Amino acid sequence: MKQVVTFGEIMMRLSPPLNYRFAQASGLEITYGGGDANVGASLAGLGVPAAHVTCFPDNDLGRAAARQFRALGVNMDATVYEGDRLGLYFLEVGAGMRPSKVVYDRANSAFAHLDPAKFNWDKILRDAGWLHWTGITPAISATAAEATRQAIAAARRRGLTVSADVNYRRNLWQYGQTAQAVMSELVRGCDVVVCSENDAEDLFGIVPEPGADHKFVSVARQVMARFPQIKQVITTRRTTHSASHNGLQGICYDGRQLLETVTHEINPIVDRIGGGDAFMAGFIYGSLAYEHPRQALNFGVAASALKHTIHGDINLVTVAEVEEIMQGNTSGRLMR
Repeated sequence: MKQVVTFGEIMMRLSPPLNYRFAQASGLEITYGGGDANVGASLAGLGVPAAHVTCFPDNDLGRAAARQFRALGVNMDATVYEGDRLGLYFLEVGAGMRPSKVVYDRANSAFAHLDPAKFNWDKILRDAGWLHWTGITPAISATAAEATRQAIAAARRRGLTVSADVNYRRNLWQYGQTAQAVMSELVRGCDVVVCSENDAEDLFGIVPEPGADHKFVSVARQVMARFPQIKQVITTRRTTHSASHNGLQGICYDGRQLLETVTHEINPIVDRIGGGDAFMAGFIYGSLAYEHPRQALNFGVAASALKHTIHGDINLVTVAEVEEIMQGNTSGRLMR
């Protein structure tokens, strides 16, 4: 199986223990994560060769972050070490009617000031079969957007599958270029995109056609018509009963048919951060391991459901555990 390469920022995550509020905390737990890197680490845990490309400050924090991902089986050899600081984010985990809260402290991170010339993409992608990125990466800075463009161009030259979670974060786009212009250029090089109806409207001005029988299908068809390279549009449907109880379903349109999974009821939720990344990693694994996209979609949403039961950004599960959920074994019965 060829390597899957991911590209994006990794941040330090600082969180009070349990469900404590920031005001109650006397200490913070440290983990590391980032949308693209979470996909790579999850894939490594599923047995897929995975490499992540990023930029860290050349200090103890950058080295610690790289070490954690190496320990999870991710190849970090293409890491560039330069710049002044590691991006941070703080998470307060909610419960019941109280939602979780995230506070970012990532301005002027090493990744935001990366030099695109430091990444030799033809060399990095030499042993790869798949490149994955998210819309967060080009939102961080003009140089990060340029590096993403170069990565996609190299992947296209080499015949790789390219996927993206467009993941529109309005508040990140602060460097003078619009998300609509930048993302339209980058998405043209993708084969698979995670894109909800809201993302399609915000980024591409695409809305469901009047009288459409199925809004997602209408939007997906228009996305595929505008970006002909795209072969699959996928997303999840989340039903929020409370911060501790969600329903989750996967949806895929491939130009011919709409595929939908069962809805997984997740109760209680331990940690929902990284759930979308777990879905993408599961879909990539399923696309590589199974013959039918329905199986890939089922694996993706089952993997995401399991992620909600695990602390931290990364989905620390095995293929066998995900396949148990796919088969409907969701009782959580003690295994001896």
